[in-house]
Amino acid sequence: MNSPERGFGDLDHYLELPRLSGLALSPDGQRLITAVSVLGAQRTTFVSSLWEISADPEGPEATRLTWGSDSESGARFRPDGDLLFVSSRPDPDDDEEERPPSLWLLPARGGEARPFVTRPGGVSSAVVAADAGTVVLTSPTLPSSTTTGDDERRRKARKESKVVATLHESAPFRWWDDFWGPETDRLYAVTGEGSTRDLTGHTGPALRPGPDYAVTPDGTTVIASWQKHTTGGQLRPTLVAIDVATGERRTLLDTPGTEFINPVISADGTKVALIAEQTPTPDEPGHLRLVVLHLATGETREASPGWDRWPSGSVVWTPDGEALLVAADDQGHSPVFRFDLDDRSVRRLTSSGAFTDLAISRDGAALFALHSTVGSPPAPVRIDPQTGEVTPLRGPAAPLTLPGTVTEIETMVVPPDLRPGEVPPASVTVRGWLVLPEGAGPENPAPLLLWIHGGPAGSWNAWSWRWNPWLAAARGYAVLLPDPALSTGYGQDWFRRGWSGWGGAPYTDLIAITDAIEARPDIDADRTAAMGASFGGYMANWIAGHTDRFRGIVSHAGIWDLETFRLTTDAGFFWRQVMSSPNRAANTASAHAEKISTPMLITHGDKDYRAPVSESLALFARLAELNVDAEGTMAHRLLVFPDENHWILKPQNARLWYSTVFAFLAHTVLDEPWQAPDLLR
Repeated sequence: MNSPERGFGDLDHYLELPRLSGLALSPDGQRLITAVSVLGAQRTTFVSSLWEISADPEGPEATRLTWGSDSESGARFRPDGDLLFVSSRPDPDDDEEERPPSLWLLPARGGEARPFVTRPGGVSSAVVAADAGTVVLTSPTLPSSTTTGDDERRRKARKESKVVATLHESAPFRWWDDFWGPETDRLYAVTGEGSTRDLTGHTGPALRPGPDYAVTPDGTTVIASWQKHTTGGQLRPTLVAIDVATGERRTLLDTPGTEFINPVISADGTKVALIAEQTPTPDEPGHLRLVVLHLATGETREASPGWDRWPSGSVVWTPDGEALLVAADDQGHSPVFRFDLDDRSVRRLTSSGAFTDLAISRDGAALFALHSTVGSPPAPVRIDPQTGEVTPLRGPAAPLTLPGTVTEIETMVVPPDLRPGEVPPASVTVRGWLVLPEGAGPENPAPLLLWIHGGPAGSWNAWSWRWNPWLAAARGYAVLLPDPALSTGYGQDWFRRGWSGWGGAPYTDLIAITDAIEARPDIDADRTAAMGASFGGYMANWIAGHTDRFRGIVSHAGIWDLETFRLTTDAGFFWRQVMSSPNRAANTASAHAEKISTPMLITHGDKDYRAPVSESLALFARLAELNVDAEGTMAHRLLVFPDENHWILKPQNARLWYSTVFAFLAHTVLDEPWQAPDLLR
């Protein structure tokens, strides 16, 4: 798949670029499947199709496998090479125009894809037993439904009555952009083409917010992260085993103060690798550890005690069961680490960039992944599991030509309360990435945009489609992508520096690294702006009330008042865990509204349940109280998307968001007349 290079200055071209996600490896280790999303015919949605990639770097070019009118995802191979995937595409043998997502099968021997399993509430995920081929899936099912027919009748009654209301009897009741209820995911075993058997019955919150499970290679047992209600509306993931033949469930791990997620089963079915997360408190952040559970004895061992990084969801076993390959953030990258379980040692296997979607061949000779950097989107690669050598594969998307360069930068941060001449006892090095536009130099210094990542647990180490610095570089801006306190990849002590004190070390780190970059001769220190989303939006709001050094500030989905946020966010129980009332009072941005003098562009999706739109509405209303003049105008602006959530995902809305942001920056940073995008005027 190739795209004409019209450049990052063209937003339409940017939206047309193919976007890869997910990776599945065939049992013979010869074929890789990825989903490629492209702009739909109406240009109002992204539509994904499945593509085949040769596992041989010298093999044939990638080929498209599916051509459905609806997106296809969740590719999984059966042992015989048949490919399963989830899609809402219409059944050619059915008159129904609208169908819930179903499980489809594409035969290995060739031919058309056909529906494999359809359920009234659709199919939300599926896994396949590596040896036996047993398929286990999850499907949203109404709580009182006892059979598939019963579920279908109840859904039809709600639809015909035009009832969409839900009754909530516990919390939480929504997550990110999903308003829960009344249906919940259940686990089903596929007993034949088109037929399933309920393994769990009504699960309540157990498989929320998203199913997290695996099936043993022999197909006899499901190992699942199982949410358990505790006091105060808190959900705590335990680990359970479910017998596929009987549905009998037994608890494997249930430890107060610890959450068990992301189970991955060894090739011989005797061990489970998983992530154990210490439940955070206001005084101590959570800590993610990679542990191994021996199913026969119930014994658990940490894979490498003292390893000071957090494993991501990309974890695979080597076929011999002697090692784990894991991706984790590390110093502005997200490399693959190898854990040798015999001596519990760990070593970094790959070097630069970020790796996701790890998949290993059955003989252990090759590891595959999607690899990206700040300057290159995800692309398939082959990795030597012993040496870490990375070899690109012939993927579906052509390499991109960037409108500038990216370099790694760092600066020393000295605590701000030191007396003159005092030796800094706790100075730290803050690092990040600097994107420079073409032509930037001492004779042509570039205006600077400080971009603050979300999370707060996160790191600028990979390509981002949602916040892409190259769109700004194409318009002549330099972009600073720093990792302040609370960033991942720098160890527990680094993370702890900003814990429960969001307005402290994260803020001073951001200001210090901005100071260092503004001192460069290729940067115009008089023309800078700050931008952030989610936690980055909170930091943008905090910055606005603590300094007037920036000429414009963009806050997307930001938190304004930590007390009201705690009561309206989807995960209120978590915020009670991590911030005490005094900490919330000391770190709430709303307490500093009177000090805001920098023009702000505030953007938000109305269906955002993580950082509710009420946060931005309250911020804008407060700015209006303080700033609207007799003519009813002020320097601040609010852009709300009624049909978006925490992220601006629809192509037409993403285009409008970028257009508005760049119009605001042109006005505040470059002193151009204010000109809103045509569609907003």
